[in-house]
This record gives sequence, C-alpha cells and structure tokens, in this order.
Amino acid sequence: MKQYDIEHLRTIAVIGHPGSGKTSFMESVLHITGAKPKKGNVDDKNTTSDYLVEEKKHLSSISTSLIPVEYEGYKFNFLDTPGNRELVSEVYQALSVVKGAILMIDGSKGIDIGTEQVLADLSELNIPTIIFINKMDKENIKFEELIDTLHNMIGNQAVPFLWPIVEDGDFKGYVDLVDMKTRVLEGQKIIDKPMPDYLSDKVEELREKIFESVAETSEELLDKYFGGEELTYKEICGGLRQGVLSGDLKPIVFGSLKQDIGVLDILEMIAKFMPAPNDLKPIIGKDPKTGESFERKTTDEEPFSAYVFKTTIDPFVGTMNLIKVYSGTLESGQKVTVTNTNNTVKIGSISLLRGKEQIDTDMLRAGDIGVVTKIDEIYTGCTIADPKNQIVYEGPGFPSPTIYIAVKPKNKKDEDKISSALNKLIIEDPSFEYKRNRETAQLLIGGQGMNHIKFILEKLKNMFKVEVDQLEQKIVYRETIKKKVEVDGRHKKQSGGSGQFGVVKMIFEPVDPNKIDFEFDEKIHGGSVPKGYFPAVEKGLIDVFQKGPLAGFPVIGIKATLIDGSYHAVDSNEISFKLAAAVAFKNAIKTCIPTLLEPTMKLEIVVKDDYVGDVMGDINRRRGQVLGMEPLNNGRQKIIAECPEAEIMSYTIDLMAMTQGTGAFQREFVRYDEVPTHMLDNVLKQLQEDDEK
Repeated sequence: MKQYDIEHLRTIAVIGHPGSGKTSFMESVLHITGAKPKKGNVDDKNTTSDYLVEEKKHLSSISTSLIPVEYEGYKFNFLDTPGNRELVSEVYQALSVVKGAILMIDGSKGIDIGTEQVLADLSELNIPTIIFINKMDKENIKFEELIDTLHNMIGNQAVPFLWPIVEDGDFKGYVDLVDMKTRVLEGQKIIDKPMPDYLSDKVEELREKIFESVAETSEELLDKYFGGEELTYKEICGGLRQGVLSGDLKPIVFGSLKQDIGVLDILEMIAKFMPAPNDLKPIIGKDPKTGESFERKTTDEEPFSAYVFKTTIDPFVGTMNLIKVYSGTLESGQKVTVTNTNNTVKIGSISLLRGKEQIDTDMLRAGDIGVVTKIDEIYTGCTIADPKNQIVYEGPGFPSPTIYIAVKPKNKKDEDKISSALNKLIIEDPSFEYKRNRETAQLLIGGQGMNHIKFILEKLKNMFKVEVDQLEQKIVYRETIKKKVEVDGRHKKQSGGSGQFGVVKMIFEPVDPNKIDFEFDEKIHGGSVPKGYFPAVEKGLIDVFQKGPLAGFPVIGIKATLIDGSYHAVDSNEISFKLAAAVAFKNAIKTCIPTLLEPTMKLEIVVKDDYVGDVMGDINRRRGQVLGMEPLNNGRQKIIAECPEAEIMSYTIDLMAMTQGTGAFQREFVRYDEVPTHMLDNVLKQLQEDDEK
C-alpha cells in the first residue's frame, strides 16, 4: 500500500448497535475497492473484521478492527467497532483517534435504544457523521418514519443525500440528491437510469432543503440563494462539506449491504465531505515535565508524536500496538520515548493491519494509523514521541468496573497460570480488572457487565487454556464497637522455669471508622506497666483486630487506651503483654456491643429524563440515598447517589432492564456504614452459611 499525504487520508469509525451491519459494511467496502475478491459473511464466519474465536462463536464483534482501503487516490482507515454497550471502552478509544464516523442503522428495526445512545455519543463528541440506513431490501421498511424519528432527535441536522426508490414494497435503488443520479439494481448490477416521474416533486423538495442547508453555511451563499441565483455544483459540495464538518449536517444514505447498494456513495461522500486529519480542532497535548498544554500541528514536518489507542496480544506475533500518528513520521529503527513513563525504546517493524493480516510498510506519516510490534513498554493509552520534543496526549480514559464475579480455576494446576493470563488480557482490555481479596480469599474479575465478563472468560479459555468456575462475590465487611467499656486483661502462665505474666486495664471506645482504623493511647501513672511494654500491648491489639468476633472481618473504628496494669520483674515479657491485650479485647466484646459495617458506594447514574423517577425510587428501595442531580444534554440526567454495596451487586443488569438499555453508571467506594440493627442477624447468618459451603 502506497504512502498518502494528509489531504488524502481519512480515518472513520464504523459504529452502531449489534446486528446493524458494521462488519458487513466492511466486507462490501473491501470487495468494491478490490481489496477482497469475494465478500465474507458474518454467518459463514469468514469476515475480515471478526477474526477472533469469540467473535465467530457469537457472530458479533467484540474488538475494534482496523480496515485500511484505497479508493480513488484516497486511503480510508476504517475502525470497525463492537456494538455491545458493555464494550464501550473499545468504541471510545476508536472515537478518540477518528475525525468522522459512519452510523449504521438496521432499517428493519428502526431507531432503537442503542442507536439513540450512539447518536448522542457522536453528537457530544462533535464527530462528523454519515448515517447509513441499511437493510432496505427487507420487507415493509418504513423509511419516512425513520427520517421523522431522526428529525425529532437531531432536528435539521438529519438531511437525506439519497432518496430510496421503493415500488410495491421492494427496494429498487435510489436517487442521489446531490449529483442527481438515479441508480437501480438490475440483476446483480447497479446501473444508472432516468429518475421515475412520480419522484420528481419529492426530489425537488428534498433538493431545496439541501440548497437551504448549503446557503446557511456562509453569508455569501445565503445572499446568492435568496437572490434567486443558482448555486454551482462546486458551491454545493463546498457548502455541504462545511456543514458536515461543523456538525450542522448529518447526511442520510439508504442502501442494502446484501446488494452493495449505497456503499459506493458513502465512499464518495467520505472523500468529498469528511475531514482530513488536519481538519477541525487542532491536536492539543501537554508537556510531560511542566504539564503545560500546547498545540501540535498534524503535518509531516512537525516532531513525531503518536497515541496508542489499542493493544492486542497475538499468540505468534506477541504485543501489537495500534497507533495514530498525530505529527511527524515514524520509520523502522527510529527511537521514541514513551512520554507517560519516560522510557526510550527502538521501533522495530512497522506495518498496517487489515483485520489480522499484516501489511508491511516503510513509514507512517502524519494522520495515518499503523501497528508497531513486540515492544512491551508501549501500551493502550500511552503517547510515544520524539525524545527531544516530548508531548503527552490524554485519551478518553477507561470506565471502572460496574459488576464483579469471583472465579477459581477448575484445575488446581492453573492457580499459578491464571494471574499471568489475566495480566495479558488486561493489556488488551484495560476496562476490566482483576484483584485477589485476601479477606475473602476470592479472585475477583470486574467488568462493564456480564457479557463483558463472559468474553473475558472465553478468551481466558481459548487463548490460555484456563477454565474457571464462577462464584458469587462476597462483600468485604468490617467490624466495630458501639459502646465505651473499661476491662481487664490478664495473662499468666507458669510451667517450670521462667513464666509469663502480664495484666492490663484498658478502655475501648468507638471512633469514626472512616477516619481511624485503630488509635492507641496510654495513661499509665506510677509505672504499673513499664514503657517498654506499650508497643507489645498495641501489637497485641492490632493482631486481634485482624479477625473480628462476629464474622471474622477486620475491626476498625476503635480507640484503645491503656490506663493501668501490673507486671512481674522476672516473668513479664513482650509476649505476655501482647496476649494480655488480646484477652482484654475479648472481655470487652461481652459489653461493648460489637456490630458489622458494610461498604457504601457512590453512584453516578446517567439516565434519560423518562426514567429518572423509576431510578430514584429504586435507589430508595435499595437502602440508598439520592444526593443530587445534574442536567445533561440530549434529555439526560446524572443522578448522584449513595448505596450499600450489598444492594447493587447486580445493579448493572437491573439498571439496563429498568431503562430499556439506556442507563449507565459508575461506582466508587466512599465509606463504611453500620449494618441496620434489624438486618444484622440475617446478614451474619448468611455469612456463616456462605463460609460453610
């Protein structure tokens, strides 16, 4: 594949809900541009984009694929993204490096919740978008209702650039409203034909709307249009491009990927109307030393810099990093600095990637996307740059997990293997995490939903041959006391020779468990306990607090004061006072009213206005508290709340059901709160039953 200058490069995300036709679109593009002699098919499991074992199994994309194609002197870098909302980090990483998008809509299903959410994301990120209504060959497509729905969602931004020809319920072809060409399907070929007479009035009406949109892009064109002068084709295309780039226009294209109708038109629109890498807002980065922001131009002449937006682990090749070159050029053998860590590395081979196929290249130019391999110091979300002209680019970040499950290997021999395997998988997908909880002895995997976690476990099995059993996550409680008490602790042991002797008098009192785990103090008068034994008393309490009296969880929120005691000149030692302190706390348990503390989480829930009441009511039913709300764009609200973790173990699933798939949330731990008295016995009983399993 030859080198292309910035003006002839386009980077486009293909985005849409599952089943809308994203991967099929890529197959049509590859076939039409001559990159593939025969189209693949999702059902036949032979597409270029969906090459992973898991993707073939589920007939759905779970990872972003890079598909570069050449067309009429241009190079288009397509990023085919997953449609599942639980894989949103894949989508956001892709959107962080593109300047345009194709939004796929299944015309037979209409504008569903997933499409609405995707369109909101694209609008919020100000990404120029072409809307492709696919599957027009299906029966009873109500395309005019689809247009009305889009108008209700985004207003006059929704502008048809093609208009379908539908006769007796069959999709025959379309009229290109910009070039005024009529293309119909005859046999297996798309040919040009005269426009049907019955469409002339409708086409004229739609062209007038296009002219109005063009005229509104500049005062000069507006004066010309309202002055009755005819706009030239060049002015029309220039105005349309400006409207698309500004986001004022979102062209709508009708077609059928099964019949390759509409694909050629989209390729032409990408070349004409979509932004080059140096269009729109400039690239802003930061000086890694000072943190000061500055602008970097997307040209070959600028110092080299690139952002790593995706890392994959290939069993044969090793680490593969997809990079977007923001400035300068990159060649094999070139030294670059990972500006996030200040590590300098030497670039080995550079290639382009088409699905899983590597295409050798000598150089990557500004604005292009390519792959560097076998460099462990490079990872998703990092910046690589000229060592003498360093810059750091901020990516979109990764959402924190919203749901966790516990796992354990089916084969005990895989205990050592599983951590290494998960470490490699997290390089590919930083939006999940795993951690081993020492208190519950569970290995936890957290993701954006159960489908997300399922894909991770499938990769664990397919790539690393590690199978696991799934368990329910155990809540990590804490224990504390509610009443101030004064008690003695006595340890005496005599079995011939030197004995052990230590006596302490202690005050135990509750303090804020979210500020103080344990505070030790002494108020000894007259040397009843020598100073040298104070640390032993404190250590004895620290040890005994590791396992509380109710359910074995750590004890926090206690102040212990040593006020008196006694010792023996011969038999007293450190171990004696450690054990005496432990006895004192065990005696205190009888009257200090021990209780359980549960983790409370802060929730930031984003929902449509229609579901605010339901979500707030549900939070209250979960023993939660709504702290406030913030209005967002596109008819959405952010609800800020707090809720016990025990009540939101499956909240990801519940919220999706409650909001018809539109709700999303993030969570983080904020503090420990006391388990309500009326619930304490049941919670302790359940914990005991879990331990006995």
